[in-house]
Order: sequence, then structure tokens, then C-alpha cells
Amino acid sequence: MRDHIRVTLLSFRDLVATAVPFILLAIGLLALAYWLLDPTPPRHVVLATGQDQGAYAAMGKRYAQILQENGIEVRLRKTAGAAENIALLREPGGDVDIAFVQGGAEEAPAAAGDQGEVADDGLVSLGSLFYEPVWLFYRIDSAERLLKSRELTSLSQLAGWRVNIGAAGSGVPNLTARLMEANRIDPTTIALIREPQTPAVVGLLEGRVDALVFASAPESLLVQMLLQTPGIRLFDFAQAEAYARRLPWLSPVTLPRGVVDLAGDIPPNDVRLVAPTATLVARRQTHPALIQLFVLAAQQVHGSAGWFQKKGDFPNARNTERPLAKEAQRFYTSGPPVLQRYLPFWLANLVDRMWPVLVTIVAGLIPLSRMLPPLYTFRVRSRIFRWYRQLREVENAIGKRPNDELLRELAEIERRVEHINVPLSYTDELYSLRTHIHMVAERLVDPAPALASAQ
Repeated sequence: MRDHIRVTLLSFRDLVATAVPFILLAIGLLALAYWLLDPTPPRHVVLATGQDQGAYAAMGKRYAQILQENGIEVRLRKTAGAAENIALLREPGGDVDIAFVQGGAEEAPAAAGDQGEVADDGLVSLGSLFYEPVWLFYRIDSAERLLKSRELTSLSQLAGWRVNIGAAGSGVPNLTARLMEANRIDPTTIALIREPQTPAVVGLLEGRVDALVFASAPESLLVQMLLQTPGIRLFDFAQAEAYARRLPWLSPVTLPRGVVDLAGDIPPNDVRLVAPTATLVARRQTHPALIQLFVLAAQQVHGSAGWFQKKGDFPNARNTERPLAKEAQRFYTSGPPVLQRYLPFWLANLVDRMWPVLVTIVAGLIPLSRMLPPLYTFRVRSRIFRWYRQLREVENAIGKRPNDELLRELAEIERRVEHINVPLSYTDELYSLRTHIHMVAERLVDPAPALASAQ
């Protein structure tokens, strides 16, 4: 029983010794592929949002909560708005990875005309998230005083008005400038004020400002409040369709009658608006797994119905001023990866990114694996065949050295051969070795038969 265990262990040792180089090669290739592909995303990411009471800040908190469930810490960066967000993304060596960006927030010289796309700046889009209408609120008494009418009907009528267009760093000043340019309005005819949203709203309510412009989702508390404030009216973009044709990054949307307050019938009629789309923009080198996570989170945050969209309208790949990231394009084309529907994100992501390499490695290792059986056979048989060299040396020394000395060498060879352990399938070769040792010994003891056969 003990001998059987020893033989089994020896066979297992031979098997391991033969397979170890193959296993080490496979592990080395996997480690190299893992290092090159870097499938595991960073554990934290910086998301630039906007002002405290804006829609971007509120949505940033929802993104942070969703990604936290997948082990990713989202650090929110408060900013003045879309223009500052773009600057932070373009900053060499900056720590901002992803940001909310408003359509049309680019300065006119940096944009590629009115074609809806900007020059390549190393940034990619993750898709459109929601409509971000241009809200132009104005005081009714200001319209009566300046226009002799209770209603503002054209942007060209703003000459002589005090209009707040938002603080530097937000996307609204650039967006407003492009709207005024489309209407051939001389900016010097308007008293432009650049205050943040909250002071601007206070100024509008107190009468220090005649009108204010900002772009935000309807979920913004300031929008909700101004829509229900007596004496404040929302500008109706009667030429909304024309704006959308001239400026492709704009979309015509309608604020339905009564959507703010059905009982109070607010607004009392449909209001036509123009709306850029808010997008998520990332650095091109942002880890693909992070981009995939943000797109999946966007589906949860923005996929429901709202004032301007039906359920499932967002996120989408339309109206993006920058090229779509590959991971985002794959999501909009094929939906979320199948594995992520059944596996935890980290495991699904690892398999999804490593399987092409795994298939390649396996395809390369299969031919090499065919060498293992011959190597194992050679290792086992070598323990037997190496004694044939000494046996031949003894046989060649017959007649040249004393027989007694050669017999002692043969006895030593036989003693050591008796301790050789090989698997049962190789014992016939071991017994053949012992038979050949006895044949040489017989020649040393009685050389006559050998001489007779030679004659």
C-alpha cells in the first residue's frame, strides 16, 4: 500500500513538473493582458456639475448614489456652469473626468459654425440627457413701460432692457450671444447683467432687472417658482421651429398648458420654447468602464417621462455636438451588455473586456498543450533510459577491465534500478532494463556462450 502511494505521488509530481511551465506561461499571458487592457475602472471619478440650486447639482447627487452602489465614488465639483465645465475638462492634467455640458455653451469662435458640432478638443459625448429649455422670464410692468404692451413678442424688442444673462462660466452667456447673433441684435443696445441665478432672480423680483435668461431643466426650483410668480411672464418663442433649423443644437419644445398647475391653469396656454440638450461630456482617455457606468446611470436618471419628453426618449445619441464615446455608441445601438443583466458589474465588466483576449490566449495555448503528453512520457522514461548509458559502458569494458570490478558496477546499477518507481504503464520498460542488466552479468560470469555466438 505504501509503495502504491509512493508511486502515485511520484506520478503526480511528474505531471506537475511537466505542466508547471505551461501553467506559468498561461498566467503570464493573462497578467500581461490584464495590465495592457486595464479592465478595472478607477475607484473614484470627479463629476463637474453646476450651481447649488441648479438641476445639474441635483442630478449629480443621483449619479453619485447610483455609482456608489457599484463601488465607484463620485466626487461632485461645484461650478458656475457649462462653460466652466468645458474649461475644466480641457485643462491639461485637470482632475475633472466627466461633466454636464449644455448645448450651445461653446463660444462662437470655438464652434464649427452652425453645424451643430465643435472642433475636436479631446472630449467625447456620452449622449443627450434631457431638454434644457431657454427660459426668458420678464416683468410684465417692464414690457408695459418699455413696449407699451404686456407681452414681449420678439428678441429684437429687448433693446433698452436690463437683461441678466448669467455669470461668467455658465453656458448661458455664450448661448444668448448666439441667439442675438441669429437675430442680428447689437449687444450694445441691451444692458447685459452677469449675475448668478439666485441674485438674478432676486433682482428680477425686486425690479432691478427687467428680464433674465437661463437654461435649465424644468425640475429647477427657480424655474418652478418663477412660473408661478404673479407679474412674471415666460417669453413665447413663436419662431421655435426656425431657430431649430438655423441652429441644429436647438430643438423646438412646447410647455403644455396647465402642466405646472392644472388647478390654477398655469401656464394658461401652450408656450413654445427652444431647448439645447444637456449632455455628459468626458475626456477621451476616461476609462471605458466608467463611461459605461455613467450611461447606464443616465438611463435610470433621465429615462422617465417629463414635461418635454416621453418615457424612454432619453438618454439618446441625438443632438450631440461632439463624437460619441465608443461605449456610449455600443449602448445606444445594442443596449446594456447581456452579462450585466445577470452578474455584478465588476465581474460582468471583467469578463466583457477580457474575453476576446482570453479566446486568443486559449487558441494559442491549445497547440502548445499537445506537447504536454510527450514531455510527460519523456520525463518518466528518462529515469529508465539514463541507466542504459552506464550499462553500455560496462558492456564495452568487458575484456578490458577485470570482470569482478565490472560485476560490482552491475550490482550497484541493479541495486539503484530496484528503487526506480514508474507508473504501471511504464513497468515493461523497467523490466526490460533489468533483463538487459542480467544479460550483461551472464556474459561476465560465463563469456563462452557469447564467444560461440560471435563465431
